[in-house]
Amino acid sequence: MMGLTKRDLTLLIIVACLCLFAPFILNPFPEGSAMAQFNAGYPDLMQRLVIFGIFAIGFNILFGLTGYLSFGHAAFLGVGSYAAIWMMKLLTMNVIPAIIVSVAVAGLFSLLVGWISLRRSGIYFSILTLAFAQMSYALAYSVLTPITGGETGLQPKYTDPRILDGALADGQTPRANLFGLDMKSSYEMTIGDWVFTFNAGYYLAAVVMLLAFYLSIRIFRSPFGMMLRAVKSNQHRLNYTGLNSKPYTLAAFVISGMYAGLAGGLLVAMDTQVGAERMFWTASGEVVLMTILGGAGTLIGPVLGAGFIKYFENIISKINEGILHQWFAFMPDGIEDFMVAIVYPFIGKGWHLTLGIIFMLVVIFLPGGLVEGGQRVARLFKRRKPADDSPDGKTTPAE
Repeated sequence: MMGLTKRDLTLLIIVACLCLFAPFILNPFPEGSAMAQFNAGYPDLMQRLVIFGIFAIGFNILFGLTGYLSFGHAAFLGVGSYAAIWMMKLLTMNVIPAIIVSVAVAGLFSLLVGWISLRRSGIYFSILTLAFAQMSYALAYSVLTPITGGETGLQPKYTDPRILDGALADGQTPRANLFGLDMKSSYEMTIGDWVFTFNAGYYLAAVVMLLAFYLSIRIFRSPFGMMLRAVKSNQHRLNYTGLNSKPYTLAAFVISGMYAGLAGGLLVAMDTQVGAERMFWTASGEVVLMTILGGAGTLIGPVLGAGFIKYFENIISKINEGILHQWFAFMPDGIEDFMVAIVYPFIGKGWHLTLGIIFMLVVIFLPGGLVEGGQRVARLFKRRKPADDSPDGKTTPAE
């Protein structure tokens, strides 16, 4: 069905269900409770979970299949964002043209970067991509200020021409929309002490992520994907057979860059403010962490890794000393202060320390990432039924 095996179709359905019911899944605790701090069902975070999932899926097509490690993918995210914001300033606030142009421009830019960078492999390839990303950041931050807005960034203004949209009243803020549906429009459902938010922008991003995930499955299972695995396995041996691997790796690089551009366009659709920080090297490093943490070379791993890191960034970083005192208030004063002093360096601004420790443990004990961890847990609970022929499940040959 849909060109997928039963196993892949099941995986796609699981991801679709997670996206559909995310407002419920990410809000397990009632509002006002001590654990409500860990709720993640608000629109901004849910949008980032799926958008950076797209970013990581695309990066995994390059790194997970070919083994080429790029440290410059944030450049394509930023280029896609700038292309999208200029479409909104010049053409229309409808997000569809902005997303299409962001993918196309990022694809062209990745073609140029890939054509140059793929002349080298290994660490030299990684350094080249990092150099391109940092050059792009420097250009966006200072040299190309009339186009990028420099340090201030860009956002739509009511004075922008927007050929396809009607004129706005003085001071009216332009809002991204999908054929009139505001991307920030939300509906809140209250059930007891729980509040669930359904946001239009989130569901648009979720649908796009499902399409991107489906495309990645088809790529993984295609002959093209098999050639990319051959490149990762032993590129020199592949070249000895007479096959030229460069067109395949370049195609993978461009597809990966287009995924990054798509994520950049969606970021603009959700929040119409673009700055050069999206092209900084830390953004490139973040997608590397997402992919490795979730499971490089797996289908759902990058999505899990992106969700995990964005959750930590937005939830754990907001825990402060006051919240810790509330958690440990049942303890005697001296022990309460001691526990707060122990935990405090790992939350708030120190959330990177917690993430680093988790990443280190995953790399050491779960080289396959969170996906491998899930597989190990599943094997523990898997029950093998013995065959009916003998009590121990062993069969004997017929005589």
